[in-house]
Amino acid sequence: MELPNIPYKVSHRDVRYPRLEFRTGELLLVLPYGYKPDPILNKHQKWIRKKMALVEECLKHSTSKKMVERTEQDFRDLTFILAKKTLTELGGRLNHIYFRMMRTKWASLSSRRNLTINRLMRHLPDHLLSYVIFHEVVHLKEKRHNDKFWKRISKKFDDYQELEKDLFVYWFQVVKRIQ
Repeated sequence: MELPNIPYKVSHRDVRYPRLEFRTGELLLVLPYGYKPDPILNKHQKWIRKKMALVEECLKHSTSKKMVERTEQDFRDLTFILAKKTLTELGGRLNHIYFRMMRTKWASLSSRRNLTINRLMRHLPDHLLSYVIFHEVVHLKEKRHNDKFWKRISKKFDDYQELEKDLFVYWFQVVKRIQ
């Protein structure tokens, strides 16, 4: 099946269940070997169209976003300052902070309390950098993105939904720049 004006790629992998991804603005179907794309495309047409509309809107807005130019060292220093401030505010501790290139997310927190920061975050404005670090540190208290998690987030960032959208927009801007 071909969804009108929505190109997609298919990747057959050793996975149990099919899934849809829009990681870089392009629809990717990750399918188990031997699985045909039509059933999943038919089942999720509405979701695909809705997500694609969001991606297109974000791509339009991404050209108006200014990326920050800071050195790697300035970025690391700022990250450590923001992490320390957030840990003081929320309580808890991190084992280590790592910096590396990540293909699909801005940051992550491991079960061993290691915070991994995408080096591409150095191009984000300070308020988004602060938000991402806060978001990850909240995972020390709430592992999942449940109501309690978002309630904690909203205590400091009541506009978190707008910030999440901005991060999505910046993702396309930054990825476009490094390609």
